[in-house]
Amino acid sequence: MKALKVISWIVLVLVFIAISTLTTVDRSPIYEQDFYKQTFERLDDLDLKSSQGDTWLAGWAKANMTPDQPVDLVGYKPRGPYEFVLDSSYVKAITLSNGKSRIAWLNYELLIIHPFLAKEIKNAMAEAKLPIDQVIFTATHTHEGMGGYMPGPIGEMAFGGFNQGIVDLMVQRSISALNTAISSQDTVSINYRKADAGAFVANRFIPEDPTDPFVRQLIFTKKKSGKKATFLTFSAHATSMNSNFMGLSGDYPFYLTQEMESKGYELALFAAGAVGSHRPVTKGNSPESVKDYAHELDSTINLGMTSYSTVNNPQITSALLPISLRSPTLRIADNIRIRPWVFNYLMGDTNAHLDITQIGNTLMIASSGEVSGVFYERWEKIAQNEGLNLIVTTFNGGYIGYITPDKYYDRHFHEVREMNWYGPGNGQYFDQLFEAIIKKSHP
Repeated sequence: MKALKVISWIVLVLVFIAISTLTTVDRSPIYEQDFYKQTFERLDDLDLKSSQGDTWLAGWAKANMTPDQPVDLVGYKPRGPYEFVLDSSYVKAITLSNGKSRIAWLNYELLIIHPFLAKEIKNAMAEAKLPIDQVIFTATHTHEGMGGYMPGPIGEMAFGGFNQGIVDLMVQRSISALNTAISSQDTVSINYRKADAGAFVANRFIPEDPTDPFVRQLIFTKKKSGKKATFLTFSAHATSMNSNFMGLSGDYPFYLTQEMESKGYELALFAAGAVGSHRPVTKGNSPESVKDYAHELDSTINLGMTSYSTVNNPQITSALLPISLRSPTLRIADNIRIRPWVFNYLMGDTNAHLDITQIGNTLMIASSGEVSGVFYERWEKIAQNEGLNLIVTTFNGGYIGYITPDKYYDRHFHEVREMNWYGPGNGQYFDQLFEAIIKKSHP
């Protein structure tokens, strides 16, 4: 009888824990939800700040943010501190002005830009009184980058913990790069370039499904000195290195930009594109193989151009769109999720938003969600019909997990089971949201 009572108490405790921490997945249609309506109403009323100048002015810089002592690697799984530095880690900045407004892109050789880090950098920018109207965060999404900048339980358990010294280092280097970029501004011409690199990227879940095969570039050329910088995106995940590799590395984006900087660019900034569902097509996962992949990709970018145009009109339009979301749906089974309070405790603030930036006839949308490249072809056709070039980036200082096609939702993929945090229906939601933003913009 005593043993039976003990078992009964154990069962009751387990049942209580399950009821307290688990619930079912809400599969009600997304367009019926209040959050869906709120975001589209917010978009309708969005204050797009626009200025018209007479010429383009741009500057750029980078700063080394490699720590003095090893910190935990972030990507794949908890691995502990890196054992050696294969590649130094940099923050890169490009500032652009039309004489009336100034925007800045900040790029990091990190897995993501955590909301805490983004907030610290914005606070430092305000304290330094930097004359920047909009800052857009981007990351290379290397899975061999350093941690130490993500507070909270999940940050501690899986993302390298938290070290205020590391955050302070990143903030200081960011302000340094921005100051140098601003002080080096000069008149520039801007060109948009697109190259087909489809042989270097694949859909990592449904091989026959679409991919986004293009490398997209903005090329800034100073009229007086001829010095050049480029902002480029590609949709292949930076997961080329072996997952057990214990060196600090920027993966293929580091070697690609390094090669570009050895061939005429003073600075090359790689921002992860619509990387959801996409993997690199490499011949190996050693550092030598990754360097070969970057070299071949660089050659293809130079030879595979499909589109080239000049961004003539020095008009800048910018806005930040906060996004409302379904209650968190981190699943442990097809129809079982952890309760929202548990998710919020573990993850903290996800800072869900889109940064909208239009320079001339080029529209740039920076997402907090790791959007799938499967959507890109449709979005780009809509943009082209509106007379716009479209550039989509991710890791904008918020992180809300993966945004994948809804037809993937019940497949047993890591992206849609553990990492689609606000589904189901998020694919349709973001697809329609991006379409509405593109149609709201004008060349």
